[in-house]
Order: sequence, then structure tokens, then C-alpha cells
Amino acid sequence: WAIGDPDFVKSAIVIASSPRLSAQSIAFDAVGRNAILADPHCAGGQYHDQTGPDRGLAIARMIGHITYLSEHSMHKKFGRNLRKSENYKYDFNSEFAVETYLDYQGQQFVERFDANSYLYITKAMDYFDLKKDNSSLRQAFEQTRSRFLIVSFTSDWLFPPAQSKEMADALLAGGKDVSYCNIETPYGHDAFLLEPDTLGSLLSDFIHATRHPDEALAAQICSAEDNCGKVTSLVRARVDYALIESLIQPGNAVLDTGCGNGELLARLMLDKNIKAKGIELDEKLVLACVRRGIPIIQHDIEQGLANCADKSFDYVILSQTVQTVRDPEKVFSEVLRVGKKVIVSFPNFAHWKARLQLLTRGKAPVTEELPFNWYDSPNTHFLSLRDFDNFCRKMGVTIEKRIPLHKNRLSPVNFAANLFAEQAIYVTSRA
Repeated sequence: WAIGDPDFVKSAIVIASSPRLSAQSIAFDAVGRNAILADPHCAGGQYHDQTGPDRGLAIARMIGHITYLSEHSMHKKFGRNLRKSENYKYDFNSEFAVETYLDYQGQQFVERFDANSYLYITKAMDYFDLKKDNSSLRQAFEQTRSRFLIVSFTSDWLFPPAQSKEMADALLAGGKDVSYCNIETPYGHDAFLLEPDTLGSLLSDFIHATRHPDEALAAQICSAEDNCGKVTSLVRARVDYALIESLIQPGNAVLDTGCGNGELLARLMLDKNIKAKGIELDEKLVLACVRRGIPIIQHDIEQGLANCADKSFDYVILSQTVQTVRDPEKVFSEVLRVGKKVIVSFPNFAHWKARLQLLTRGKAPVTEELPFNWYDSPNTHFLSLRDFDNFCRKMGVTIEKRIPLHKNRLSPVNFAANLFAEQAIYVTSRA
């Protein structure tokens, strides 16, 4: 519908699906159809005045139902438990709990589904292919105008997350308004029925933000503050946000990598009407961004941004992110490729308080700006302003602005910045 009639669909939610079935999924469909066609009561589909291929349809359902579950959920639910006895009977009747469960599912299906319908619906699914009449999946989505929410489940092996991610990547490459979330769950494909809290809030928040975008943005910004003014103790003040916002022009295209709960993008969307995109790995933070109405892709930035064209964003933001990634050089090179300018902010590990703790106590420093112990810190690299200056020089990166900051003051540090600045903001670029 979103592709065939773009003006008809305002928002599209695609859950645990695929742009086309894989060979494995087609194979399962084929086995199910063969079970029906091999049933002696099939009668070439002309069985309506007699007993139909009930046994074949039940077997088809059993096969299909197995694909909805995960190994973990089957083990947890059934294990190797026997249903009606404590010892093996050494015959071919159903003994294990999982066998009798499949028998039940097959029988229930026969009572509410038609065998011919099963044949035709599964065949139609096999034929469905968004790329068939297009040169690429991106081109297939070319004419769409709707917002998209694409959801997958980590343990789904019938429609694996990679198939949903492929659609999200194609939409992202085409500059479409798309959000993607891969929900952590042990339930396999059946998770779309068994994760009502996570999935339910995701859907309701997306629909609400689609209908009332400004209201969603404003409400979420206010909820992070007491009376839309005084920052609560639950929300850590981010002085770098105010300065980053001042650097960006109205209407700019902005990608925030490691965007957290989307607070910065929400402010930019409200105040400067930017074209926003967010990237975040943490599921809870992705949900928070959807609640705000921010187009968000759940993705590991260290896997690159292959579906973003060169210089496709006016600004890419790495706010408090560069020190947390394993390969900063790879990540920084990639964001410099897709962004005309890259804004980087990070805590200064050479601040005098950190130096003093290391000198006097002989242990990894813990400060207000670096509140983590060495064993639970998200920071994997420890850099100073001088380190980042040298890093940019090594990579041939132009530093357009360098703003050393105190933690809670907008005024820059003008003297001995590498010693007295608690954090820094850089605006960088590379031709």
C-alpha cells in the first residue's frame, strides 16, 4: 500500500517481515503444501462435498508453527517432558509434550482454516518480491511518502532481523522518514504476540507522534524537566547540547550518532526545524526516540554507514560518543564521509581533578564528568584535548572550531584548556 498508493498511507508499521521470502522460508512453505497435496483427501482441491485433506493441513500447520518459535522458547516451554507417562512407550504415538502441543495446534488450525487457502496464500507469499520490478530495494521505496516504523525480534529465525534491517537501510538511503527497532526477546517470531509491553508502547508512541508531531516533541522535552525549566535530579544536565544547538542552522540535515534518548534532536527539530536522523544501539533509548517522533535507526555505528551517501548531512554529531567506540578512527572517518561538518564532544580525561586523583590516590579517577568506575565505564578510550588535536592532524581533518568548556558553564575555558576544561566541543570537516 505504501508503495502502490503513496498518497493513501500516512504511516506504515512493518513487524517481523521481509521484502521477499528467503530460500529457507520458501522451503518451509513448499513442505507444507506438499503435505496437503499428498493427503489422499485433497482431490485436486475439489473436496468441499467430502472429507478434506485435514491430516495434510494439520501437518502443514505443525511445520509452520515450529518456525514461529525459538529453540530457547521451545526448551523453556517443553524441554524433554513427557505428556502422559513417566517412561517411554517405544511406539510412534505422540509422547513428548512438544509433540502433543503440535498435535493440538494442527487440529485447531483444521477447524478454522481451509486447505486451498493455505496453498494459495503461501504461494502468493513465495512470489512476493519488492525488488522484482525494480533495480534495487531503494528504488522500490522511491515513491513512498509515509513514515515507516520497522520492527524485528532478535530471536526470530523465520524473518531474521537482517531482513527487516535491509528495508530500513534502503529507506534510510533514500532519505525517507524511517525508524527501526530490533527488540531483544527469546520468543522467536511469536514475539509479536508475546511482547505486548515493549511492542505495544512502541506502536502507540509511533502512531501518536505521527498524528501530533509537535506535541510529542514538546511533551517529551518537558517531561525531562521540572515545569519545563528546572532540570530534575534524574536528568543529567548537558551543557554541550546548548552550544551544539547554537552551531546548527535552521533547516539543516542532521544525523546524531549515539543520540541517546533524542533530547538534542528533539530540541533542534522544535527550535530549528531540522531534518533529523538518529542512530542508537540501546533498545530503551530507541523507544524513547520513537516516543518523541524522531526518525531513529537501531544500529551499531561501528558497522559503518554504508547506506548514507557522501556529504548527505550538513552536520553529523558525535556527542559523548567518540570515547566509547572500539575503533574511533574508523567511526570518525565514516561520519566525516557522510557529513559536511562533524561536531564532536567528549569529556577531557586530562582535567586537573582527574590528574590529581591519579597522582595522589594512584587509581583510575572518578569525577562528576567521569562518574564511572574502571570496571563499569562505557568509555573505552581516555583522551585529552591535546590527544584529539593530534588525532585530527594525523587524519588530515580540519578543526574549524575548538570550544573547551567547564561542566556547567557555557563560557569557554580561555587559559590552559587541556588542564582546566572538563569537556570540549569540536567542529571538524574534511574534503
